[in-house]
Amino acid sequence: MRYLAVIEQGPTSWGAYVPDLPVCAAVGDSRAEVEQLIAEAVALYLETLAEQGAPLPPPTTSAFEIEVA
Repeated sequence: MRYLAVIEQGPTSWGAYVPDLPVCAAVGDSRAEVEQLIAEAVALYLETLAEQGAPLPPPTTSAFEIEVA
């Protein structure tokens, strides 16, 4: 499965969240760090759900870029 992660640069850090998995969020000092941390958060969350026998939420969020003049 592939989940969409939204990454944002703030004034002093980077943040990421996964709209389909509201409990998954991360903050890091760099884009690379936050990408690694959000991937780890998603993996851990899905592993926990699987261990509990809970269904895995299907990925439903998508994104596209809009170009403006």
